[in-house]
Order: sequence, then structure tokens, then C-alpha cells
Amino acid sequence: MSTRLRRVTVLGHEVRASVRPGTGPGPPLVVCNGLGASLDLLEPFVDAVDPRIEVVTFDVPGAGGSPTPRLPYNFPMLAWFLVRLLDQLGHHRFDILGISWGGGLAQQVAFQHPRRCRRLVLVSTATGSLMVPANPLVLLKMLTPRRYRDPDYARSIAAQLYGGRLRAEPDLARTLLHEHSRVGSRYGYLLQLVAGVGWTSLPLLPFVRQPALILAGTDDPIIPLANARIMGRLLPHATLHTYDDGHLGLVTQACELAPVVTDFLRR
Repeated sequence: MSTRLRRVTVLGHEVRASVRPGTGPGPPLVVCNGLGASLDLLEPFVDAVDPRIEVVTFDVPGAGGSPTPRLPYNFPMLAWFLVRLLDQLGHHRFDILGISWGGGLAQQVAFQHPRRCRRLVLVSTATGSLMVPANPLVLLKMLTPRRYRDPDYARSIAAQLYGGRLRAEPDLARTLLHEHSRVGSRYGYLLQLVAGVGWTSLPLLPFVRQPALILAGTDDPIIPLANARIMGRLLPHATLHTYDDGHLGLVTQACELAPVVTDFLRR
């Protein structure tokens, strides 16, 4: 079924959202994207998910096609905001997937709204400020949204920043980050960075009761693999699945990883 783009007003803020209707019963899969990324980036993954499952993606305020909010926010505030968005879309129960920065938001939603969040999928993500860190040179490149604004720069840093398939195919960064994606404001990017300052899920993970699937690339410069192993030990009902790719493996290996996610959600 075709995807429908929508503009939804939540608590006075307009949000750009995308709904791919499912052909079968069951809760939708809500996807939380990474730092500075628009919902368009994950289209290859959404297209590869079993068509029976409804998929909801959205642009965080200030990212992609969502206007920049007037005030800063943090993960607990954004988790509450996201649940209100799902109310507007008519969904009480849902599964949630978070990639990278969005993985922090997904963890917060699972802990903050346990009766509404059924299953949790964490991709290329970690536990926030308390984690096994990346190389400082990698982290420095994450401080600005330049990779989303400059195709040549995106290509030049693709191997060092994203690893995996992009080491051999750096030109793919141009396609993924620029061909379809929309760029939010610089201030919106800063707000996303600030939202994660001081936040950590480390003490919360043992209390997350939802079944969890952790997907991690073996060559991820941004999120070292050790972080996935730590989360796998702390989450009471977690399954760890590793794959030979980098930080954007959910996109570059969409056809291989979407069935893994589908199988987990439909158990």
C-alpha cells in the first residue's frame, strides 16, 4: 500500500509524519530516526518491512520537514510528545524502533509508557552519556549538520563516520543523505544534541519489560559494538543480532534486516 505523508499538529506544534498502512492486524511500528535525519532516509527499510505491518515515521521537531520548536526539549518530554502524536493518529498500542539518536528516544518511550509500547527494536544505538564512546575525531564530525548540507563533505567522511559498506562505496553517502532527504534547521540540530546531554538509560534498562531486539553492525565507528552487548546483558528480554556493516546498516542492508525485524514483531 502507498505511503501517506501527513501534517499533524501536536500540542500546538506541527509535525511531518508518514504512514504506510498495513494489510494485516496488529500494532504499528513507530520509527524514531537518527540525529539530524529526516524520515526519508529510512524509506528503503520501510519499503522492505512486511506489508502486513503498518509503519509510522516522523520528523522530530526541527528536523526534516518539521518546523523548529521555540523551546528546547529532552527525551522524557519528546517521549510524551510522541505518544500524543500517536493518539492523533489513532494508535493506543504500538511497537517502536529507534536508530542511533532515535534509539535513545525509543528506550525512553519503552520505559515511560510500558502499557502502550509492546516491543522495542534498538538499532546502532547505545545508552546515552554513559556508553563506550566513539573516537573523538568521529564525535567531532557529529557536532554539526554539515554532512546533510554538503554532498561532497558527506562523501569525504562516509568511511570514517559510518563505516561498513560506505568504506568501499563512499558515493553512496550522497544518495542516502541528499537524494531524497530533507534538511532541518541548524538550530533544530542543536536542540537534538542538547536533548541528549546528560541523559542515560543505563540504570533504567533492567526495568524495561518489553521484549527487545538489538541490531548492531560489526563496523560502526559512531556506536562501538560493545554498547550493544552491554544493552543485551542489561535488558531482561533482549535478543542481539549483529551484521557485517556499519552505522547505516538498517538502510544499506534493508532487505536483509527488515525480515529480522518483521520476524521479531510477529512472534
